Amino acid sequence: MSHSTGEQSPSGQNAQRENHGESSHKESPWRSFSLALPYFKRHWRRIALGFLCLMVVDTLQLIIPRIIKYAVDSLQMGAATSQTLLVYGGWIVLIAVVIALLRYFWRFLLLGFSRIMETDLRNRMVSHLLTLDRAFYQRRTPGEVMALTTNDLSSVQLAMGMGLVALVDALFMGFAAIAFMAYISPTLTLIAIAPMPLLALLTRVLAGRLHLRFRKVQEQFSHMTEFVRSTFSSIRLVKAYNQESSQVSRFDEMGQTYVSDNLRLAGIQGTLFPVSGFIGNLSMLLVLFYGGRMTIAGIITVGDFVAFIAYLFLMTWPMMALGWVTNLFQRGVTSLSRIQGLLEEKPIVKAHEESLEEPSHARVLRGEIRMENLSFVFPGQKRPALRDISLEITPGTFLGVVGRTGSGKTTLCQLLARLYPVREGALYFDGVDVNDLPLSTVRGSLAYVPQEVVLFSNTIAHNIAMGKKDAERGEIEAVARAASIHDEIMAMQDGYDTRIGEKGVNLSGGQRQRIAIARALLLDRPIIIIDDGLSAVDMETEHAIIRSIADYLTGRTCIVVSHRVAPLANAHKIIVLEEGRVVEMGSHGQLLERGGFYANIHRQQTSGE
Repeated sequence: MSHSTGEQSPSGQNAQRENHGESSHKESPWRSFSLALPYFKRHWRRIALGFLCLMVVDTLQLIIPRIIKYAVDSLQMGAATSQTLLVYGGWIVLIAVVIALLRYFWRFLLLGFSRIMETDLRNRMVSHLLTLDRAFYQRRTPGEVMALTTNDLSSVQLAMGMGLVALVDALFMGFAAIAFMAYISPTLTLIAIAPMPLLALLTRVLAGRLHLRFRKVQEQFSHMTEFVRSTFSSIRLVKAYNQESSQVSRFDEMGQTYVSDNLRLAGIQGTLFPVSGFIGNLSMLLVLFYGGRMTIAGIITVGDFVAFIAYLFLMTWPMMALGWVTNLFQRGVTSLSRIQGLLEEKPIVKAHEESLEEPSHARVLRGEIRMENLSFVFPGQKRPALRDISLEITPGTFLGVVGRTGSGKTTLCQLLARLYPVREGALYFDGVDVNDLPLSTVRGSLAYVPQEVVLFSNTIAHNIAMGKKDAERGEIEAVARAASIHDEIMAMQDGYDTRIGEKGVNLSGGQRQRIAIARALLLDRPIIIIDDGLSAVDMETEHAIIRSIADYLTGRTCIVVSHRVAPLANAHKIIVLEEGRVVEMGSHGQLLERGGFYANIHRQQTSGE
């Protein structure tokens, strides 16, 4: 089996697994409810007490019509007095007070549970997202992830909170009301509930469509969120190309699609609610007609008739709630399915089984790196990015890497930083296969300055000290001086406390790169990788930075990728990559003597051609 096949197979399996997972979610959306079951098991006492309070409230509400019945019957028979009516009224007030207190408790217990579940799920999602690697973020946009952690999670919270409460309340109240009605008159009860099978049939038919349409609404919301995020994170480019009106037009089109999808969803919701109300009113009409005749005939008393109507009003809520609860649960289950899909994502870089327990400082590497026929193919591609690279780097070596664009320089740096998987027996750190080392050990021993600098919307000091939160201001300033950025920082209005905006929008490309260099130096790790991290500064500044950071690099394994060969003149070893292969290797002087690609580039850059 070739290296290409070996590297692609895991991603292919992942893709198949994802496709299978998505199809299973669509076929059986309620399967994702298993994600919520552990929370119910963990908080069952709280939930049980909450539902007990809820059912006591419902029972007390069912007692009130009985009190009204006795009051009406006593009035009809002429036995009522001011005192007896006051007693009846007092009982109703007392029950109302108890209902208010218990309603507070069930809201605190049950709605509180839904908020606990929401918080825990959000923390779980964020923690899981931090374990996923580049392959995931190349497939899923930040906007989609943001939608999952906001809109979808809110739908789950609403379903597990008010949705669950309304379901239990409707079922208990409905069956209890039917029991009280049957106690008064079984015949009239059968007449009252006769239209209800129509509602159950309609709900069953529309539930599946509701799920599919809500999924489409959530996906469109994800697209809109990602579009807004990408637009404002690239606002300078949008303005430079005069694309404001174009972006507004595209966002308007997406908004129209979102509205259209919501209107289709509302069409189903709009069918459930009116039909529920119609069936409830139809039941009331039947009760008024047949119950009135039974009262006139003396089969039931006037008090029974009044109480029966009161119970029918109480039953109207379960009938109305059925459509609302169906809507909430379909939204919640759809969102829960999308969240479960996220939590089932697995990183393609396999972490050593001890990596989660072993802190990053538990072991520090010496900086010895060995590659044996290292090859790599990006998932979904056929052409290898690296081909059979064999190289040994001893601790304290300064290695320079040059080559044309697309030759594999950045890919090599990313593999060393463990951003992509490596087959066994191809890469060793300190003589140990990288697959047998915890990720925390490798990454905790390495400072990586990527080609694309990432800065946060915070102060300059915060960005430099990102990997070392307890760094003192003196340490931060020292590495900033080494990176030749200190004077420019001090020239800013707030110095190191200057906020630099989203992705360092207030800084030039060279300033961002030098801040990233300072961040890496502050980590003080045995291996440092700089992937073309000084491309945005002039050659004189680049030379000055290389000279000033020399003290920091002493005794450390340093790998520097550069399109300029002059800064690599003092490197112990230089490799030249071409189409993923090492085509030249040696010191600066040796490569010049050979007259190959390196010598040609050196001649062009030094002669100014």
